[in-house]
Amino acid sequence: QVQLVESGGDWVQPGGSLRLSCAASGFTVDYYAIGWFRQAPGKEREGVSCISTSGLSILYLDSVQGRFTGSRDNAKKTVYLHMNDLKPEDTAVYYCAAKQNSCVINGLLYDNWGQGTQVTVSS
Repeated sequence: QVQLVESGGDWVQPGGSLRLSCAASGFTVDYYAIGWFRQAPGKEREGVSCISTSGLSILYLDSVQGRFTGSRDNAKKTVYLHMNDLKPEDTAVYYCAAKQNSCVINGLLYDNWGQGTQVTVSS
C-alpha cells in the first residue's frame, strides 16, 4: 500500500526555519519524483518544489527560490523540504506527493498524496 506521511510542520516566527519530512512506504521511492505542494485557507493548492528521482534536479516555485531547499535520502525513503527565512505568506498545509519518473510542479499529474502538515508563520 502506497503511503506518504509528512511531518515537521509547526508554528514559527517570520524569518524562522523548518524542515519538513515526507516518509514513503509501500513502493520503490527511487523511481518516483516527489513534489511538495501547499494550500492556504481560501486559496488554491500550489506547487512548491519537485525533487527528481536522484535528487540532482529540483524545481522551485519562484517565491520560494533561494529560501527553500529540497533533498532526499532514498535509502531512508524520506524526502525533505528545508525552509528558511519563512514569511507569513508561507503559512499553509504542506503536502508531499509522488509520481513516477519525471519532475513537474503540477499537482494534477501526481497519483499519491500524504495527509499534510501545517506550517504557520506569524509573530
